[in-house]
Amino acid sequence: MSRIGKKPVALAKGVKIDVKDGVIKVEGPKGKLEQKLRGDIAIKVEGDAVKVERGNDEKQTRALHGLYRALMNNMITGVSQGFSRKLELVGVGYKAELKSNYVILSLGYSHPIYFRPPEGVKIEVPSPTNITISGIDKELVGGVAAKIRSFRKPEPYKGKGVKYEGEVIRRKEGKTAGK
Repeated sequence: MSRIGKKPVALAKGVKIDVKDGVIKVEGPKGKLEQKLRGDIAIKVEGDAVKVERGNDEKQTRALHGLYRALMNNMITGVSQGFSRKLELVGVGYKAELKSNYVILSLGYSHPIYFRPPEGVKIEVPSPTNITISGIDKELVGGVAAKIRSFRKPEPYKGKGVKYEGEVIRRKEGKTAGK
């Protein structure tokens, strides 16, 4: 049996969970999330814990067992605490600013990049070289952070680009002069 799938998920205070017609709905102080169930997976609410059970031992069902437990945990954490991801802009002239619904990124190209975050994601720019992305959906927050990072990935020689906070960039040695 899946080690992850066997663990029950603790319900946080103020979080309600509802399972009907193969759809899990989680509601908490920060908002609502829902996830569609596939396969022979059952969700059971027992007091202040939620258990994920599978109906058979087929390979596909075993794979989904741990996945749905992890998704449940992320949904409960998201509606109770939320998720955030921080990005750093490294490089001369690299900056970000927030105007109305857009983040305007200057990343060394001949033009600025206008990025509009999707619904459910909040972007803050505490300083011109830092971006904070937050929301209740972990997958969406991570996807937005990855999209912004993809505009200028860190390069290995000088480390310039958009990187996650705390990310270590493996550096390469530059060219050396001839003999």
